[in-house]
Amino acid sequence: MTDVAQNGQLAARLEEIWKTKPGWQGWISTVDHKEIGKRYIATSLIFLVLGGLEALMMRVQLAGPEKHVLSPQEFNQFFSMHGVTMIFLYALPVLSGFSNFLWPLVFGSRDMAFPRLNALSYWIFLFAGLLMYSSFLGGQVPNSGWFSYVPFAEREYNPGLNVDFYAIGTIFLGISTTVGSINFVVTLMKTRAPGMAIMRMPILVWGTLTASVSNLLAIPSLTVACVFLFLDRRFGMHFFDFALGGQPLLWQHLFWIFGHPWVYVIVLPAMGIVSDIIPVFSRRPLVGYAMVAFATVATGFLGFGVWMHHMFATGLPPVGAAFFGASSLIISIPSAVAVFAWIATIWGGRPVFTTAFLFTAGFVLLFTIGGVSGVMTAAVPLDWQLTDTYFVVAHLHYVLIGINVFPVVAGLYFWMPKMTGRLLNERLGKWNFWTMFLGFNLGFFPMHIAGMLGMPRRIYTYADGLGWNTVNLITTIGAFIFAVGVLLLLINVWWSLKKGEISGPNPWGAYSLEWAMPSPPPSYNFLVIPSVVTRYPLWEEKLGTKERSSIYAGPALDDGRETIGTTPHEADPELIMRMPGDSFAPFLVALTMMIAFYGALLSQWWLAAIGAIGVIAFSIRWMWPRKQEAAA
Repeated sequence: MTDVAQNGQLAARLEEIWKTKPGWQGWISTVDHKEIGKRYIATSLIFLVLGGLEALMMRVQLAGPEKHVLSPQEFNQFFSMHGVTMIFLYALPVLSGFSNFLWPLVFGSRDMAFPRLNALSYWIFLFAGLLMYSSFLGGQVPNSGWFSYVPFAEREYNPGLNVDFYAIGTIFLGISTTVGSINFVVTLMKTRAPGMAIMRMPILVWGTLTASVSNLLAIPSLTVACVFLFLDRRFGMHFFDFALGGQPLLWQHLFWIFGHPWVYVIVLPAMGIVSDIIPVFSRRPLVGYAMVAFATVATGFLGFGVWMHHMFATGLPPVGAAFFGASSLIISIPSAVAVFAWIATIWGGRPVFTTAFLFTAGFVLLFTIGGVSGVMTAAVPLDWQLTDTYFVVAHLHYVLIGINVFPVVAGLYFWMPKMTGRLLNERLGKWNFWTMFLGFNLGFFPMHIAGMLGMPRRIYTYADGLGWNTVNLITTIGAFIFAVGVLLLLINVWWSLKKGEISGPNPWGAYSLEWAMPSPPPSYNFLVIPSVVTRYPLWEEKLGTKERSSIYAGPALDDGRETIGTTPHEADPELIMRMPGDSFAPFLVALTMMIAFYGALLSQWWLAAIGAIGVIAFSIRWMWPRKQEAAA
């Protein structure tokens, strides 16, 4: 046991053990969860900007009737890449970035359970995104929507490489998501601080855990669908060809078995961010913690029973439609539990109106609007009227932007001081919030009206005199105002990195373990492994708890890269885990994997074989025992 205040030598030794080498070699080989988390966030925000620019191009095209800014083919490509970017390349990876950075810190640990697997997940995500966006270089951009429905996606109707980029890229991304999800689940089960029982974890952890388990169950469905589609297109198979015994509706089943759980995958961790921020600025614990935790898990579970509400218009049997309509209504109950918990926490607290708090409060309103419009489409007769109209587009964006982007921005304002040691500018932050909030509602609420007026989704232009001119112009204006808000966020981040006020360890007076260390955290995270006895270890004096957590005294674990291993439920210590050092292997495995996928994409099977051999060779190198890792 050691006293943190008196042990600078221990800090120096741990820094030497855990630090990443300087220069490009360290940049590529690092397995530090903090660096990987920040890279996930930065890369995802770049994709957010790209997806936003694609959306603005579409809104310019739709600002008025019969415009020709984009051709039909170009519109389809921008439409498809906008959806793919926002849903696959931004929404989940940015949440993975927060969880990668925060999990070991809130767990009182020194790294994720599988550091190299963590790095592999990021590199695959990056290379998969680059593979998809390389389609712009040859003008073969995915053009069948982010859902890529057959038969339009079949080679007979879409003969270029457009859909092949989508299929291969999606399979590639699925590997990243799968290995990342495995890492999150095992990290939770094995690396929590002693005493951090299941019911003492932050809600963010519950959200990411539920999302990770959902990924492991849902991703195989999309992977199988994309493999079938690629085999149909390249080898003349007929999984989706009705004339030759296939079934086009099979694609929709496979896609939405993945697609609707995915909605909660990119929402539940964001809801966890909100559940952890609101108590800090309300100056009181979260109301109904246990109910919110159980509601999070219940939402993920029920998400697997509602996929067919995307298919009510395909001619489902009445009993099937009634079942999925009912399940789509029931899933609103756990969401309502969370909403009432947030409102009660704010109502019973003493809110401090920081920028982070404003974004979470705005999220609660947007979450309610998006949830209500979703429940409306759970009613089968109403869904028949609204399906494939702009009403559904409005609902989708209230869910994916209102319930994802707003919590993410709140998380940046809240945790960026921990990541960088500098606060974002609060005055600019207020402008940032109101610009995004007003722009978002001005841009997307009129889409409900356009849908009620009968405007179909997925059209690139429309005739004059249909009553859609005004709502589309307002929507376009709102989209550009929202884009200005995003620009203000980026300016604030840039300014903060250069000149932001020094934050100190805990500028918000927060309660969880990450705020018990310097900002930014050292390479080794905690000087000693803490142990906790309550849900709010840094608020124990404020709350008057009898037992107190031991945050600054505990085992040093300075004999190489080590962290504590604990039991899954009660987090009782049971072993010392040896952690691997930095390695080029994850980068090389991901790079050769991309080469293999490019070979398959271009039908250059020799290139695919070289890539596959590289993956095998570097994987063997990865797993080969090395003596030096016993000491480091």
